[in-house]
Amino acid sequence: MELTTTSAAPRNRSAARDADGMAVASFILGLVGLLALNVILGPVAIVLAASALLKGTTRRGRAFLGLGLGVADLVVLLAFMSADSTLSWSF
Repeated sequence: MELTTTSAAPRNRSAARDADGMAVASFILGLVGLLALNVILGPVAIVLAASALLKGTTRRGRAFLGLGLGVADLVVLLAFMSADSTLSWSF
C-alpha cells in the first residue's frame, strides 16, 4: 500500500494583486483621514499609494486618488492647526 501525502499548495499572491490592495487601502484611508486622525492616516495613505504605484498597480487612478487625499489630509491638518495654533483641530 502506497501512501501519498498531498498538501495544499501555498497561496501565492501576485505582486499586482498586493499593489491593487494597497491602492484601494490608500484611497480609503485618505478618505477617512479627511474626517478623523488625519495626522496618522494622511501619511499612511501617501506611503501606500506611492508603494502601489512603484509596484505597478493596475488601479493607478485609485492610487493617485489615495495620494491626493493623503496630501489633502495633511493640508487640512495644517490649515486647522494654523487657525487654532494647536497640534490638533476640532469642529
